[in-house]
Amino acid sequence: MNEVLVVSVRGTISFFSLLIFTRILGRQQLSQLTFFEYAVGITIGSMAASLTVDLGIRAWPQFFGMAVWVALAFLPQVATMKWRWASKYLDGEPTVVIMNGKIMEDALRKTRYRMSDLMEELRLMGVFDLSQVEFAVLETRGRVSVLLKSQHQPLTPQDMSIPTDYKGLSKELIYDGIIIDANLKQAHLDRKWLVRELRKQGVGDPSEVFIASLDTSGNLYVDKYDDRIANPSDLSEPLKIEQEQP
Repeated sequence: MNEVLVVSVRGTISFFSLLIFTRILGRQQLSQLTFFEYAVGITIGSMAASLTVDLGIRAWPQFFGMAVWVALAFLPQVATMKWRWASKYLDGEPTVVIMNGKIMEDALRKTRYRMSDLMEELRLMGVFDLSQVEFAVLETRGRVSVLLKSQHQPLTPQDMSIPTDYKGLSKELIYDGIIIDANLKQAHLDRKWLVRELRKQGVGDPSEVFIASLDTSGNLYVDKYDDRIANPSDLSEPLKIEQEQP
């Protein structure tokens, strides 16, 4: 059989196998990875690559090896969901690294987490002053959760007894020039209403719209393909000032 055809067939098999296996493992593999999850993903990906281009080996052992790795990676996920002790042993537990404004040096040393790493995480969360932190927790995936002291927390409408309106998720009514009828129906609207609202914003046809979304307050946001916005490079050109002739 032609090598190109063999590679094509193997590549198709490995692609869909990898797609199915990653769906089995779930979205946990797409979130903040632990070192173990990273190693498992690299190993399974390497097997899929070998299955595609290494014509010197048979395909089924590579495929079986991928299935074994996926099964072994899937079992700890099931165990951690079913048994609390398994989650504690396999995933570990969050560690308090700042308590009541005091840095827990022993906790940092135990988790082998450097003070410079903690400061970096705090800065990424907009905290540049350690004296503002009441609690900081090192999560099992290496991120830091922070609770600021009450006097440094931002005000909320509730603190000032200000009533607020409900804010939910916006609904996409048009995407890439195509009307999404299911979302229109869910919002108890129809195409006639949508066309009328588009005309109010100078849009003659839904095909001119890249995206249109409706928020919970009933406001329609419309972004057209042709926005008629000046090129930023044109705006950056120096102005030419003509000098008057003496």
